[in-house]
Amino acid sequence: MNNDRKSHRTAMAIFAVILAVAMIATFITTIEGVDTKQASNVAQPGTTGLAHPHPPLDRAPGEPVRN
Repeated sequence: MNNDRKSHRTAMAIFAVILAVAMIATFITTIEGVDTKQASNVAQPGTTGLAHPHPPLDRAPGEPVRN
């Protein structure tokens, strides 16, 4: 019987710690000034869009660069 009470007390203590951590995390994320914006597919002003392939090089692989 004593072992059962001890395990119940341990489980309740673990649950209380988890609940306290969750409440603190909730409080921290709802503080004014925390940026919680979601990402979107809309391009931001000043962006150029998708990347384009590079033009071919004027030299063969392994050939030294000419100035």
